Amino acid sequence: MARVAYREADVDLMARMMRAEAEGEGRQGMLYVGNVIVNRAVADCIDFRDVRTIEDVIFQIQGGNYSFEAVQKGNVFYQRARDSERRLARRNLESWRDHPAKYALWYFNPFDAPCPPTWFDQPFTGQFKQHCFYEPLPGTCDSVYMG
Repeated sequence: MARVAYREADVDLMARMMRAEAEGEGRQGMLYVGNVIVNRAVADCIDFRDVRTIEDVIFQIQGGNYSFEAVQKGNVFYQRARDSERRLARRNLESWRDHPAKYALWYFNPFDAPCPPTWFDQPFTGQFKQHCFYEPLPGTCDSVYMG
């Protein structure tokens, strides 16, 4: 059973986001970004109480801006998804999860600086190439650990 309900349009949307955010980090990096996207859709806590679909996650607005820089700035996000990214997106949607993004709800690229130990008070779980990953504090978002 899939981790979150999805349509083919969601696969395409997620694939475009994974490519836009992490193409330079290869398949593994794109899968980690996919982990965060799916985790946000299943999380019923913190900033993600009203986000239930892949489309909700991708186009979520926080603090007056889209949550993902790729949606704000356009870049590769507005190009068509390739079959290779669609396959990766389906893997995430169905079941694939791995450390350091297994339970992560946030990631960012510190641009040649070390990953801080917390991001908005959430603990650092690890780094892959240029991206730092953060998961919710224990007890603050149990749904992400179950979904």
